[in-house]
Amino acid sequence: MAFLKKIKSIDAPMRLLVPKKVSEDDMLVDYGSQLGNRFLDILESLHGKSMRETVMNCYELAGAFANSHSREEEKLQQLSSLLNNLNPTDSIVVASSFSHMLNLGNLAEEIQIAYRRPTNKKGNIGDENSALTESDLDQTFQRLKDELHKSPDEIFEALKKQTVDLVFTAHPTQSVRRSLLQKHSRIRDCLSQMYQKDVTAEEKQELDEALQREIQAAFRTDEIRRSQPAPQDEMRAGMSYFHETIWNGLPKFLRRVDTALKGIGVKERLPHDVPLIQFSSWMGGDRDGNPRVTPDVTRDVCLLARLMAANLYYSQIEDLMFELSMWRCSDELKQRVAILEAQTKKESKHYTEFWKHIPPNEPFRVLLGNMRDKLYNTRERMRQLLANGKSDINLEDTFTEKSQILEPLELCHRSLCETGDKPIADGSLLDFMRQVSCFGLSLVKLDIRQESDRHTDVLDTITNYLGIGSYRDWSEEQRQDWLLSELRGRRPLFGPDMPTTEEVKDVLDTFKVIAELPEDCFGAYIISMATAPSDVLAVELLQRESHIPTPLRVVPLFEKLADLESAPATLSRLFSIDWYLSRINGKQEVMIGYSDSGKDAGRLSAAWQMFKAQEDLVKVAKQYEVRLTMFHGRGGTVGRGGGPTHLAILSQPPDTINGSLRVTIQGEVIEQSFGEEHLCFRTLQRFTAATLEHGMNPPIAPEPEWRDLMDFMAVIATDEYRSIVFKNPRFVEYFRTATPELEYGRMNIGSRPSKRKPSGGIESLRAIPWIFAWTQTRFHLPVWLGLGAALKQALEAGPGNFDTLSRMYDLWPFFRVTIDLVEMVFAKGDPRIAELYDNLLVPEELKPLGEELREKYNETKSHLLKIARHTDILQGNPTLKQRLRLREPVITALNVQQAFTLKKMREQTGQGTQSESPKSTKPASDPVTLNPTTEFAPGLEDTMIITMKGIAAGIQNTG
Repeated sequence: MAFLKKIKSIDAPMRLLVPKKVSEDDMLVDYGSQLGNRFLDILESLHGKSMRETVMNCYELAGAFANSHSREEEKLQQLSSLLNNLNPTDSIVVASSFSHMLNLGNLAEEIQIAYRRPTNKKGNIGDENSALTESDLDQTFQRLKDELHKSPDEIFEALKKQTVDLVFTAHPTQSVRRSLLQKHSRIRDCLSQMYQKDVTAEEKQELDEALQREIQAAFRTDEIRRSQPAPQDEMRAGMSYFHETIWNGLPKFLRRVDTALKGIGVKERLPHDVPLIQFSSWMGGDRDGNPRVTPDVTRDVCLLARLMAANLYYSQIEDLMFELSMWRCSDELKQRVAILEAQTKKESKHYTEFWKHIPPNEPFRVLLGNMRDKLYNTRERMRQLLANGKSDINLEDTFTEKSQILEPLELCHRSLCETGDKPIADGSLLDFMRQVSCFGLSLVKLDIRQESDRHTDVLDTITNYLGIGSYRDWSEEQRQDWLLSELRGRRPLFGPDMPTTEEVKDVLDTFKVIAELPEDCFGAYIISMATAPSDVLAVELLQRESHIPTPLRVVPLFEKLADLESAPATLSRLFSIDWYLSRINGKQEVMIGYSDSGKDAGRLSAAWQMFKAQEDLVKVAKQYEVRLTMFHGRGGTVGRGGGPTHLAILSQPPDTINGSLRVTIQGEVIEQSFGEEHLCFRTLQRFTAATLEHGMNPPIAPEPEWRDLMDFMAVIATDEYRSIVFKNPRFVEYFRTATPELEYGRMNIGSRPSKRKPSGGIESLRAIPWIFAWTQTRFHLPVWLGLGAALKQALEAGPGNFDTLSRMYDLWPFFRVTIDLVEMVFAKGDPRIAELYDNLLVPEELKPLGEELREKYNETKSHLLKIARHTDILQGNPTLKQRLRLREPVITALNVQQAFTLKKMREQTGQGTQSESPKSTKPASDPVTLNPTTEFAPGLEDTMIITMKGIAAGIQNTG
């Protein structure tokens, strides 16, 4: 155990396998060790002492390899031999043990971070949970007031105009099953209670027993999803966060906003109807490349969300009825109650026993009781519609609009304030009013997303039906002319006799669902792969043709590099159309996609192009006096725009947020952000404080010299990236043999296919499996490829460029964040692990490509450290460096096990390292295939999936 002795002095909760006691002064580290000790005891009790020793031996060997450069090959060989010779049952147990260790380590880290005071050191990069990236409301308000001389009223007014819309998506990156997440939540709760200072010895013993139960229950739970989730399942999982944390977390957060405002001298509370935080969803609405999201699915998820909202409101109203028992009220409330009582007695069938027993001197209960009855009907109507598609409950006996719930609550609030009970009014009643204002009757607003080509197919069908030609063959000018003439006219475009394909019918039926359901169910209509004004006008016309009473706002999504470059010109042409400018009423939303742009050109070029595109889009909007909202399609990983929220917002160009921000929250990031109430609170705080600070203290604009250098580097980075990823004829073959991309679909972590099209190469592959595959091998190629060549040529191009790059790093938030995030990725990477996969899985003639890429990896790392003026990775963030170092042995063991498991699986299917021919020039678009129904030898597939989940937990990213 020599290696373990070396890390005993490190203060971090990932010391899971050290069976020793620590000082009482460091209780949180004690809990990290306690989790490890408990798990090892459970492992031994269930599988014997020899299994415990096997796991410990693997850990020690992996640690010696991961953290030492002496005799590393010998240790790797010993570890490989040990893992490769396990029988199928033991292989699954070992993989599951390491996977659970990493999940337990994550929980211990969360508790440590939750109770650590934020240091607020600017410029440090950590992961999303790092205390170094906090955005504290009190400190932000105080800094704006003291350092920037903003008055309390200015801060208050800015907050009242601010809106952050968090959009939950079903992007398949959450690899942990919901049943395990719930057990992790209970483990986290036990640890939190044990941390309390006033816990007694008896309580601590009971908590320890509960902790042991939950750890064993988690270990005994199958980690693998045995079937693919349906879109409705994804929606239920996403909406569960509202019930469990967000519903109560939102009003608590808004109260903290009030307290922070009071701290700088603001006497008013934030009005209940200020849309400071909003929530939207793509779950059941994102049909881009997902054939399982049908019109019926969209209808179901909308009704299900309304049912959940009615349930939450019903419970809250019942609580308020017990709380608001006072008799004193305003004349306005007395009159309303008198009318209600008269109506109730007249309609005797509704005059329930409950009403008979409400005392006449409890007017609030009369009003709230009426609301409760309507909410009951609202809930039952949704239930019937979900079950049968129809309901016998009258709409008049239900709530159909948010204002119908808010109005009587506002009446109660006014009454309490008028009669001297303002403290009561500003209690649970105000919280409920804020919840209703935020969530409405739909809980979340569902965005609809569809690819632009699908709308083109529909319009091509229509124009052919009308006998006026093929819309698909028309020029952009012809398309615009025809679309505008139809938008200005009133004739119907087609009747029920128009022949349609299944794909066209699906699009049209989606618009019908939007027309039939209440308008507050929906948010925006997102057009992915948008390239021209006609893409937007097409959706406007299809909405009109479908008789949607209140058309959805149409949002073009610009994703690929060329689309981002042309986005400002596209928006300018769109705004120059008088009809459209009148339609949008001075407001426009534009979405930029981090995932596909990064896959298209690499991280550096995509980030810079998005920066410039945002600047130019804002200029266009100002020219036409339009208020622009940027919608950021970020993923969880750095390769898909992920990173600490605070720094991501503050690194955006000046004037691009202005108090209005939409951003996607995806996959595992939803759990990391909203899995517990304290995480929910911190997430809302991060977005609110950073958005406010960006607006009131914008980051500096880049100097012309910096722009020129970035333009120069972006061209080089793009060329380097594309020369390998898209132009090397053997790259796709190398990628699919060197990574577990082919096996990704067997994890069943999402409802949609991994490809937009069943055939094709990298261009058709979705960004998530593209990033996922490189993350698993810890090579992270999409993040750094191209950056090294760009930095190298920039440094060689002029003697003063090093000083320029150093100034950019020190003074420009965008460049600093870009470099630091890549540095963090290098801290999680290890090219030696990628080499192991190559040695086991890649044909001999393709191995030189792997060697070339690893040379580029090391060269990029060297240049990056030079620019950051660091002698070692994460020199500026020793806390994160230690945390990553301590989890590295466990991840390394899983990597070795996964690589050997993949080798066995591919040998069984004839996809080993033997190439078809040394002279093969297989084109980049010809995919290597893996039959998803293939049955492997016992234990292989389970071991492979568990290692995938474990590595994702250790790196804390999937895709």
